[in-house]
Amino acid sequence: MKKHLVVLTAILVLLATAGFVTVCSRPTTSQKEPVKQKAEATATAWPGSKWPMHDMQRPQPPVITPGTFSTQQTPGKPPSDAIVLFNGKDLSNWQSVKGGPAQWKVEHGYFEVVPGTPDIETKQKFGAIQLHLEWSEPTPAHGSSQGRGNSGVFLQGEYEVQVLDSFHNITYPDGQAGAIYGQHPPMVNACRPPGEWETYDIAYTPPVWQDGKVTTPPYVTVFMNGVLVQNHAEIFGPTSGSPRPYPDLGGVGPLRLQDHHNPVRYRDIWIRELKPAP
Repeated sequence: MKKHLVVLTAILVLLATAGFVTVCSRPTTSQKEPVKQKAEATATAWPGSKWPMHDMQRPQPPVITPGTFSTQQTPGKPPSDAIVLFNGKDLSNWQSVKGGPAQWKVEHGYFEVVPGTPDIETKQKFGAIQLHLEWSEPTPAHGSSQGRGNSGVFLQGEYEVQVLDSFHNITYPDGQAGAIYGQHPPMVNACRPPGEWETYDIAYTPPVWQDGKVTTPPYVTVFMNGVLVQNHAEIFGPTSGSPRPYPDLGGVGPLRLQDHHNPVRYRDIWIRELKPAP
């Protein structure tokens, strides 16, 4: 056996010398091929995209700092790219819908509807947005149906997400909290008891106009207290009064809050203006 191994070794040496066999050794660390730092783009792009898949030349998304969640005692912090509409101190970003300063009461880090004063709206106008807003119903509860803790969040001043004390309070389904008023009831009733802070997280896209006509309707998605209650719901038109056509707002409009003669409280309101991904 030993003789056979010696002969085999000699044959391999002769073949290697002649160039028929390459003797491989495990590469050292310095010999290893460098790790590729970027993926190679394929020649294929998805329909509707101008960028090939995995193209490293595609612009990187902006980097932001996420916010923090609220507790019942303390409002959270907004993301770093948010526009803060209420800082817990004043209504300098708001005005009366009839002109002049907002007349609602500010105290203890929130503001409260003053019954009989006009609605208020933001001085700034917005298009597509992500909206975070917290609201609290009067306690003890008073009234019933639409007369119990009624207010509203009007996107672009026209399309209402209903605010109402719907905790053990029966009303028409498309008028309870989380509804697109008069159009879509919420998928579930996710209300907390009056006196606790409720949360809306809303994504809204406005109608698209072309040649004087709406080619894409507005859509809204609503999370209430972390629960999905409106899933990319189409808004059929302005929610106040009888059905009527979309108003041409030029793509932007204010955020409006409703005085419905109930002392509803609001806090921690911010907006992120939505732009297409790179």
